[in-house]
Amino acid sequence: MEMDRRELADFLRRSRERLRPQEVGLAAGPRRRTPGLRREEVSQLAGMSADYYMRLEQARSPQPSAQLLGALARALRLTLDERDHLYLLAGHRPPAGPFAGEHVRPGLLYLLDRLHETPAQIIGDLGDLLAQNALAEALFGCVCTVDEPDRNIVWRWFADPLVRSAYPEEEHERVGRLHVAHLRAAVARRGNDAAASALVERLHGTGEEFTRLWERHEVAVHRSSRMKVLHPEVGLIEFDTEALLTPAEDQRVFVFTPPPGSGAIEALELLRVIGPETAHRSHV
Repeated sequence: MEMDRRELADFLRRSRERLRPQEVGLAAGPRRRTPGLRREEVSQLAGMSADYYMRLEQARSPQPSAQLLGALARALRLTLDERDHLYLLAGHRPPAGPFAGEHVRPGLLYLLDRLHETPAQIIGDLGDLLAQNALAEALFGCVCTVDEPDRNIVWRWFADPLVRSAYPEEEHERVGRLHVAHLRAAVARRGNDAAASALVERLHGTGEEFTRLWERHEVAVHRSSRMKVLHPEVGLIEFDTEALLTPAEDQRVFVFTPPPGSGAIEALELLRVIGPETAHRSHV
């Protein structure tokens, strides 16, 4: 990524001029002529030399480091969107956004409830199933649950043979590789944090299969795919899956849509009649 010095200089100047001294704990003073903060005040707040900051605003500086950009973002009280804009203008990829963890926004839950004709789930980046609508529950039955500690779909795939019964045997290798490749990407994005490290260690304890796939070091973020599901009452159903972005870095909404010309539409109609309770009884 290339640095846009002119746009970066303008953005820094405008951001500095919008910020009032009292917002950062400084006295305004009776003789202040500069709107907002002075350059030397920003440099002091960011812990950098006044000369280097001046060159940034004059569009004649070398590329700043990511660490320096973070200090500038804090000094200028930038929002997350403004911080990301600052990084991009300076030629850096923005840091990861905030994690939602286990909290699902009410708007997303409302969306799930309104998707009456499409199975949908909200899944965390490490594979935790955080929420699903009634049609998804009817589709997957008890092999896919939001109840802890069994809601991690990657863990369930490698530790619970019941989960694989919902997929044709010829799909098992592909699905396992997809789970592990997506997990690899998530672990790297998180910087191998405590939650990611604990899950990977736990998965290594499930047996040789996970370890073999993990050592392949395949990386593939799950954005869309074709999948086949074996339902005990309806039979084989084929879906296209799409991952929709959410405001949080660590959550995605997955929707399961019928491929054009397939029999999945009729299967979904039957699933609505069967309902989640029948699906649960069929798997036990």
